[in-house]
Amino acid sequence: MNPNVGGLDRLLRVVVGIALLVVGYRNRGQTLGTLAFVAGSDVLATAIIQRCPANGVLGIDTCS
Repeated sequence: MNPNVGGLDRLLRVVVGIALLVVGYRNRGQTLGTLAFVAGSDVLATAIIQRCPANGVLGIDTCS
């Protein structure tokens, strides 16, 4: 699997992922909090492994 997430895209994913994790943790008793936590985990994971399935399907490669 070739990486397709890099540069500014990766940095934004880390920031947004951490923000969603914090929002989800603070609202963990609510459904939207749980969904935010799950979404934040996914966004942060794609930043860490540098591979996004949606980018692959759309043909987007931000690694340079």
